[in-house]
Amino acid sequence: MKTNDPLEGRRVRLALLLWLAGMIGAVVLTVAVIPQLAEQHALPMPVSVLTVASLCQSALLIGLAVWAGTALSPAVGLHAAIFEAAVTSRPLSQAFRAQVWPGLLAGTVAGGLLLAFSSYTPAPIAAVQGRFNLPLLARILYGGITEELLLRWGVMTTLLWLTWRFLHRRRGVPGAGSVWIAIATSALLFGLGHLPAAAALIGHLSAGVIFFIVGANAMFGVLFGYLFWRFGLEAAMIAHGTAHAVSHLFAQL
Repeated sequence: MKTNDPLEGRRVRLALLLWLAGMIGAVVLTVAVIPQLAEQHALPMPVSVLTVASLCQSALLIGLAVWAGTALSPAVGLHAAIFEAAVTSRPLSQAFRAQVWPGLLAGTVAGGLLLAFSSYTPAPIAAVQGRFNLPLLARILYGGITEELLLRWGVMTTLLWLTWRFLHRRRGVPGAGSVWIAIATSALLFGLGHLPAAAALIGHLSAGVIFFIVGANAMFGVLFGYLFWRFGLEAAMIAHGTAHAVSHLFAQL
C-alpha cells in the first residue's frame, strides 16, 4: 500500500532496512547451529524443516522489535542515526563518526571483560561451549546486530515509551531515571533470554549457572543500553560485535 506521507515512507524504509540487517544475523546463526545440534541430538523434525521454522520465528520476532522501535523511538529521543541517514539520503560519514569511536572503545573494554569472565565459566557451560563451534561471524552478526535490534531497539524503546506514556503523560522526554529503568530492565531480560537455550543444551540449571548467565549478560546489556541512549543504536551494535571479536582474538594468543 503506497503512502503520500514522506515521514511514513521513511519509517517504512527504515523498518525494512533494520529488519533485513537483523535477519542476516539470524540466518548466519541458524545455519551454523542447527547442523551441529543434529549431530549431537535427535531432532524432532528434519534439519531443513527446523531451519525454516527457526527462521520464520526469527523473522516474526525481529519484525515486531523493528516495528516497535521504529514507531516509538522518535517520541522518547532514541535513534539509529546511520540507518536513518541511509534511508533519507543524508551523508553517512557524520553519523558514522559519532557512533564508531564510542562503540569501538566500549566494545574493546567489554571484550576484555568477556575474556576475563571465561576463567570463571561454570563447568556445565564450558562443556557445552566445547561441543559447539560457533563461528566468530555468527557471534558478531547475531550478537552485534540481531540481539541489539531485539533488546535495545525493540524492548528498551518500548519500556521507555511506556514510562513516557503513563508516567510522564507524554510531556517532554523521559528523564534519566526513566531511561535507566528501561536500560536495566531490558538488560535483565537480555540475561534471562539466554536461559531457555542454556536449559535445552545443559539440562538442569543450577543456581550458580543461572546467576552467571543472567548476571554476566545483564551487565553487558546495561553497557549496550547506555550506548544506545547516549550515542545511538549503532554504537551499541558496534560495541557488542567488537566485544565478541576482541575476546575471540585475545583467546587465540
